[in-house]
Amino acid sequence: MSIAASTDQRAARRLDAFRRLLTHLGERILPDVGFLLWDGSTVPADLSPKAFAVVIADEGAVAAMIRRPNIDTFLNLWITRRFDLRNGSLFDLAARRPKARTRTLMKSLDKRLAFVTAARFLAVPRGGPWPLEAVGKASGGDEAKNKENIHYHYDLSNRFYELFLDPEMVYSCAYFTDWSNDLATAQVDKLDMICRKLRLKPGESLLDIGSGWGALVCHAAKHYGVRAHGVTLAEEQFAYAKEKVVRLGLEDKVTLELRDYTRLEGSFDKIASIGMFEHVGIANHPTYFRTIHRLLKPGGLYLHHSIALRANAYERFRRGRRRDRAAATAIGRYIFPGGELDHVGMSVANLELHGFEVHDLEAWREHYARTTRLWHDRLSANRDAAEREVGGEKTRLWIAYLAVVSIAFTHGTVGIFQTLASKRVRGAAHLPPTRADLYR
Repeated sequence: MSIAASTDQRAARRLDAFRRLLTHLGERILPDVGFLLWDGSTVPADLSPKAFAVVIADEGAVAAMIRRPNIDTFLNLWITRRFDLRNGSLFDLAARRPKARTRTLMKSLDKRLAFVTAARFLAVPRGGPWPLEAVGKASGGDEAKNKENIHYHYDLSNRFYELFLDPEMVYSCAYFTDWSNDLATAQVDKLDMICRKLRLKPGESLLDIGSGWGALVCHAAKHYGVRAHGVTLAEEQFAYAKEKVVRLGLEDKVTLELRDYTRLEGSFDKIASIGMFEHVGIANHPTYFRTIHRLLKPGGLYLHHSIALRANAYERFRRGRRRDRAAATAIGRYIFPGGELDHVGMSVANLELHGFEVHDLEAWREHYARTTRLWHDRLSANRDAAEREVGGEKTRLWIAYLAVVSIAFTHGTVGIFQTLASKRVRGAAHLPPTRADLYR
């Protein structure tokens, strides 16, 4: 027998063994998921062309996952289309996830079949490409590194963000007064809710830390008559926001700086931090809250809007539990370098420790689940334009990221909170006796 014929026979035996394993998995764990394999065959064999299916492009992808079964391997295979989905999205795959616990499911598997099949792939080359291996590990701390991290994420391309954000380019959780509202309506309602919670009045000064594309500072100046100042480290966002201020004729009410928030001077009546705190890093929390306290006038209001882990999840992550760290580490490396999440109790404690009085705390978890789902759907619908802008691999990475984040908020793995606090003073905080006006 020739070497080529022997090689072909081994490949055929691997494929046959893999089909048997997938059939077994389908019977025990994934009854609603089909598979389309690299030779064109399907599992089950009579899988309809219209059925939802996982597509595996080559046997090297299987070998790679067997040798290194982690999220980094999966993401490399996903963005290079060696793993793909037919007739559905990651939301459809998540909906088909078994309800039983992983430990229970593992007990039902034929361990010998799994072991023997895996052994057949151990010597198979993993193939390529592996683009994410070129991405360095994330770190943060000093101003230069923070600027580099912000540049990596936010200066990707203004046009890219336009493909999935609302017309005001708001890149944080929307607020749905009705779950059927579109994204544009929900984001304007969010901007308005922030301004109402801060009790903005004409002539007051507002600082927006991490002002992005200028949505909040422009909205507050235009509709509430404040003097708004925004700071960001993202150069493309800064350029876009400056043009927006001019376009709206708000030059006398809105100023912008490309500056680290810790270097700001002066004092402000109100301060907002909307979706910026996640970039600070836990080691820098004391500096952050001291800076906010320094910049806020006595009795002034501060709105703290940030994503947070559950307290028990935070503790598991801090102790280094591998399963809990994997997804967060991947997001921190490939999407948000340098980002870290606390838990809501930690934020409240930090506010109190640094001279603030906490007045209100509102959970927006379901709002962000819907926001990120709409972003995912809009980016998916504009996939071709996105690929022209940032490339196919980056586009697939972001579509996966938005899906995973939306699923995490839906399942309650993470939350998001708006916390209103004032710079502590003796006596009255001068807030209304109720919050009824906020929810008119």
